[in-house]
Amino acid sequence: MISCVTATGPAGDPAVGRPAARTAPGVAVRRATARDAKRLTRLVRASRAYEGPYAPMIAGYRMGPDYIETHRVFLAAGPDDRLLGFYALLLVPPELDLMFVADAAQGLGVGRRLVEHMKGEARAAGVAAVRVVSHPPAEGFYRGVGAERVGTVAANPPAVMWDRPELVIRVGPAETAAPRPRAGHG
Repeated sequence: MISCVTATGPAGDPAVGRPAARTAPGVAVRRATARDAKRLTRLVRASRAYEGPYAPMIAGYRMGPDYIETHRVFLAAGPDDRLLGFYALLLVPPELDLMFVADAAQGLGVGRRLVEHMKGEARAAGVAAVRVVSHPPAEGFYRGVGAERVGTVAANPPAVMWDRPELVIRVGPAETAAPRPRAGHG
């Protein structure tokens, strides 16, 4: 799972619970197609959130057309069809597998719009809650859109060299149960 949405406030403090300062007008969310694979790959590889020690996580990453056709992948595009972000939702077990917002679109409300769309898709599929294993700098964003931290996923060298926050985004009625942390991950 790769998840990258950053939101920071003054002096780099997480923007937990604060609405986006601006909203991107004319942003449409649509189902991605196999033809979008190269654009999605470029967005992932260009992400500044994965520079420095996080770079190995996306080095050589490729979003394949087969992945897009197999999973629920949705993208946000501007009126000019410029790619602003995307997410991939897995239903079994329910997990936000990928979420990226273009660096230039950070702070425009694109990430929040994608999360709201993802919640609607999950709800329509009968899912009560969605697991998120977050890129550490993105935890504040996810908590700001209502995710609850439920544990920590331990590093898995050499692919992932750092521990990652495990969160849950509830999308169904409050009385429904959230997915349990996976064995050895919480």
